Amino acid sequence: MKISVELTLTPLQDNFEEPIINFIKKLRASGLTILENPLSTQVYGDYDTVMQLLTSEVKETFEAIDNGLLQMKIVKTDRSDYEPNF
Repeated sequence: MKISVELTLTPLQDNFEEPIINFIKKLRASGLTILENPLSTQVYGDYDTVMQLLTSEVKETFEAIDNGLLQMKIVKTDRSDYEPNF
């Protein structure tokens, strides 16, 4: 089953840039389709592969920060080729 996941990581601390950058770099290195914009990062792929990656990388990121918030939306389909028609 293919999924699309939108992630917004917000470390609730002063030095917030480095944890975000490290998180995104690890997602990029996964080999999955990753799209980024200024507000979120999207991950596309097989459900089990994406969720295993997110489980390990979110845990590692949360261990590296004092306080944080991760917002996640999951769509049951691969939307990586979506283009608006308006």
